[in-house]
Amino acid sequence: MTTPQLSEQQLSESTDAAVQILGCGDVESLCQDDPSIRVLDVRTGGEYETVHIPDSINIPLDQLGEHAAQVAGIDRPVILVCQSGVRAEQAHARLSQAGKGRLFVLDGGLNAWETAGNQVNRGQSNRWAMDRQVRFVAGLMIITAIVVSTIVPPLKWVAAAVAGGLVYSAASNTCAMASILGRLPYNRSTVDVDTALEKLA
Repeated sequence: MTTPQLSEQQLSESTDAAVQILGCGDVESLCQDDPSIRVLDVRTGGEYETVHIPDSINIPLDQLGEHAAQVAGIDRPVILVCQSGVRAEQAHARLSQAGKGRLFVLDGGLNAWETAGNQVNRGQSNRWAMDRQVRFVAGLMIITAIVVSTIVPPLKWVAAAVAGGLVYSAASNTCAMASILGRLPYNRSTVDVDTALEKLA
C-alpha cells in the first residue's frame, strides 16, 4: 500500500471504505493542526500502559467489536493505531462494516512511530509488544517440539503445525495466537470503554 499525502480537507471528506494509510509525518502534522482528529489505539490495555502515542485513546481490538456501532456514530476523523498495523487494519474492517467513515490507519503502527523519533508516553510496565510475544511463544513451541521429538517422534508435527500457523497468519493478515495471548492476565488491564468513547466523541 502507498502512503497518501492528505490535506486536512481530504482527511475530513474521506468516506472510502478501503484501508487508507497515513504516514507518521502526516499523522503528526494533522493532529497538531486539527484538534478534532482522534487517535484510537486498538492494542491490549497492557501494551497501551507500557507505551502509547500522547493523547491517543485505548479500546482493545477484542472489545471494539461490541462497540463498533458507537464508534461508527462518532462524527470525527479517527486514526487507528496498533503495534505494527495488522490489528489496526482489522479494526478498520470492523468499523467500516459498521458504517464509520473518515477512518485511517497509521502506517507501520507504533513501531514506525517510535522509529521516526516521534514522542510517546511510557509507563512503568515492561510488557513486551504483542508481536514480540507471538514470536517468542511460537519459537519456544517449535524448539521444544523438535527437541522432545527425539524421544517422542510424533511431536515433530507440533512444530510443523506451529510453523504452518505462522504462514497462515501472514497470508491471512490475522493471528490466532495474538488473540489468545491478549486474553492472558499478563496482557489484560482494565479499560474503561465508556470513558474512551466519551473521549472519542
